[in-house]
Amino acid sequence: MADEVPKGSEPETSESLKAFGEVVKVFRRRAGLTQEQFAPLVGYSLPMVASIEQGRRLPSKEFVERAEEVLDAFGALRAAAKHLTRKEGLAKWFEKWAELEPLAVTLYTFENRLVPGLFQTPAYARTLFEEQIPAMSDDKIESNLVTRVERASILTECPETIFSFIIEEHALRRQVADAESMRGQIDHILDLGQRRNIDVQIMAQSRGNHAGLGGPLRLLETQENTWYAYCEGQETGQLISDSKVVSVLQQRYARMRAQALSVEASVGLLQEIRGAL
Repeated sequence: MADEVPKGSEPETSESLKAFGEVVKVFRRRAGLTQEQFAPLVGYSLPMVASIEQGRRLPSKEFVERAEEVLDAFGALRAAAKHLTRKEGLAKWFEKWAELEPLAVTLYTFENRLVPGLFQTPAYARTLFEEQIPAMSDDKIESNLVTRVERASILTECPETIFSFIIEEHALRRQVADAESMRGQIDHILDLGQRRNIDVQIMAQSRGNHAGLGGPLRLLETQENTWYAYCEGQETGQLISDSKVVSVLQQRYARMRAQALSVEASVGLLQEIRGAL
């Protein structure tokens, strides 16, 4: 659950996001563009553009720069973006990675502790937040749930992005929440795995030594074909851009894909785990 931490996070004022979205909308309409026409010009999906204009999505620096250029906005978008703060619930050290996720054309995730954040249902995530130390207030829990759900929307809003998830079997068998919530969590993973751009593989408990024993790992490729990696621990996270280090981590992930169960076998194991709950 290290994506969100209860301390050190600055609240995101929803009004600032809405104001930025309105500025984008005004300049888009001034340019005579519909959202459908504007989206490919800035290199983002239509749902992503709509979310930004509605004030539901924090725009990345890349979006601001591309929109500024496409709309010839006289620097207004850059100026408005300076007043946006990061969303409540995102750790400072996770913020840059969260900005990169919506830009990814390829996103790989290996998790050996819990169900990956992008896959978590509200019921599963709520249990994690409720057990967080130090304790969270009810308002903080609700705010973090909203942030978690909004982040996960890239799985449905970015149909051309290739997603790969490798999850340790024991992380799925760990009954973090009640049986009903866990069944719902497994069903959610199975549903997402049916999408043509999402692969889910399980690293079976019977697999002894494997390439992922060093810990959780995330990799992504941007539209410019630049690769980044992200590794995290308790209260810390590291965004890695060094191409040599990223290359090593890519090799490890490639080996893990070969060591994990196939997508088809993983579906069978997920169904088995669900049936045992």
